[in-house]
Amino acid sequence: MRALLVVNPAATTTSARRRDVLIHALASEMKLEAVTTEYRGHARDLGRQAAESDDIDLVVALGGDGTVNEVVNGLLHAGPDPDRLPGLAVVPGGSTNVFARALGLPNDPVDATGALLDALREGSERLVGLGLTSGTPGTEDEAVPDRWFTFNAGLGFDAGVVGRVEQQRELGKKSTHALYVRQVIRQFLGEQHRRHGPITLERHGADPVHDLVVAIVSNTSPWTYLGNRPMYTSPKASFDTGVDVLGLSRLSTAAVARYGTQLLTSSPERGPHGKHVLSLHDLDQFTLHSKVPLPLQMDGDHLGLRTSVTFTGVRRALRVIV
Repeated sequence: MRALLVVNPAATTTSARRRDVLIHALASEMKLEAVTTEYRGHARDLGRQAAESDDIDLVVALGGDGTVNEVVNGLLHAGPDPDRLPGLAVVPGGSTNVFARALGLPNDPVDATGALLDALREGSERLVGLGLTSGTPGTEDEAVPDRWFTFNAGLGFDAGVVGRVEQQRELGKKSTHALYVRQVIRQFLGEQHRRHGPITLERHGADPVHDLVVAIVSNTSPWTYLGNRPMYTSPKASFDTGVDVLGLSRLSTAAVARYGTQLLTSSPERGPHGKHVLSLHDLDQFTLHSKVPLPLQMDGDHLGLRTSVTFTGVRRALRVIV
């Protein structure tokens, strides 16, 4: 097997020495070319080159969820084709690693490498669905390029938190769970649309849902992790179905305290709930419109401000070694 290993040297939980050990272990089982990313978007470019190559069977992403997202967008730049495109394998190296953990991989990169090698020997793989965002025809965002996400996306509050965290990281702060909690508080204190949200959700065959403050789109479950604690916004979300949506129409102090408690105590059976909560399961396509530009995030990556985004759940889009 010929494989391309995409290495993010800034991965939070892997040192240079540890990465060398992992590369050596992988190279003992396959013909491996390892490339270290040098700029934002480099992993996407490498994924695209692998997709256009005639002799690469597998792309291994060694890094966090952002690295995985870039590789996936490169692999699928011309659309899904699991029978032709290289498979994907993940060695988690970030601070949270939602995609890898949702696949059932160990969070430790050494253990995950061992699990990957076992899966390769056994020929174990699965086809997973992905989420796709695109510009909505007839809106000012219609020319925005399509982008895939592997585990979640969000418009509004949670994307604002992601943007704040990225700003802090650019200032040299480490990506920790405490950093995220602080930015959640700051985002809440600065939120202008706590009681009358600007977001409308539209889907074929159903009445529009108005006045959402935040919309969280899940392609799998859990939504994220706080340390080792999984948090579920849409417990039924799965790589085998369309996408799920959690919408909140109220973010008062009492509501935030209630939803926060529900998130911390959420389970595979129950997520946030109440009269100001919208929960939709297994959607093929829908559109979020906002009266004002709002931040958009996908797989924990802040993508700027948008007023309209169309989401599609694409089943069996990617072949993953697991």
